Amino acid sequence: MVHIWNDPTEVPRDFGPTAVTIGNFDGVHRGHQHVLALLTDTARRQGIPSVAVTFDPHPAQVHRPESAPELIMGLQDKIDALGHAGVDAVLVMKYTLDLAAMTPLEFVQQILLDALQAGHVVVGHDLRFGAGNSGDVATMQELGDQLGFGVQVVNEYGAGGFPVHHDGDEDRRCSSTWVREALSEGDVVTAAAILGRPHRMRGEVVHGAARGRDLGFPTANLSHDSTGYVPADGIYAGWLVDQAGTRWPAAISVGSNPTFDGVSRQVEAHVIDRPEGEVVDDFNLYGQTVAVEFTQRLRGMVAYRGPEALVEQMCLDVAQAHELLSGR
Repeated sequence: MVHIWNDPTEVPRDFGPTAVTIGNFDGVHRGHQHVLALLTDTARRQGIPSVAVTFDPHPAQVHRPESAPELIMGLQDKIDALGHAGVDAVLVMKYTLDLAAMTPLEFVQQILLDALQAGHVVVGHDLRFGAGNSGDVATMQELGDQLGFGVQVVNEYGAGGFPVHHDGDEDRRCSSTWVREALSEGDVVTAAAILGRPHRMRGEVVHGAARGRDLGFPTANLSHDSTGYVPADGIYAGWLVDQAGTRWPAAISVGSNPTFDGVSRQVEAHVIDRPEGEVVDDFNLYGQTVAVEFTQRLRGMVAYRGPEALVEQMCLDVAQAHELLSGR
């Protein structure tokens, strides 16, 4: 069981000593997983629990909300991914201007030592912490020497690992920015390679205009406050994971359907293989919180000359999605 704390005061006094890492971990991609694997391995060898310290909201949403990046995943999915990576506990720090104003020494003393009793800290090579990002790897190492905890610095992941993207003569490291770039282009295959798993969104199934149902392709429409980066408009093959954890193959539409006027941008999934003999009205997902996973983009969004042409294309989309997902 992964322990989840939303404030340093919630950490039990007898939980430490611990091995700790710090980061935003948006996407918990393969670079993050590399750091987390070293953390959990170190913790296991030392016989102490491992803790990931992360922040909510993302610091950029506090400091520059007008230009903050769209998050790859919501908080719950991030916590789940950190737990899947093997950490024993996650401390979610509420990111505020007061927290941002802490000096590197105050952050280390109050969070890492007083609350978590850190005996070992694992950090990425690009670590920045403390007021004005004044602390870096060298700062953490100096504080470790002064205050008595070990510091392990992890090199960037990509040049010596997977995936590797050749940009001229240089290999591109795994990063949340790269994931967003891939998703913004609809390249969910590259995004999945960087993430180490398919990209997913999560949200409540809500009532839509029911056009899909009228055309014979009922869809589960995600609410507009769903979490997860919305990929480029288009039709995708993927999966719908219902509240019970059952994974259903699906054809997923992202965007505003240009065949119909006045349709706002939305994400909706048509489950391909419903239970045998079950009619549409019995397969009711309304009100459930579901996840939608994107496996491959089939095509971009196109305006058709009427419902008949659209239905013909939807039949082709469903058949292609079924073929891609069969056996997976």
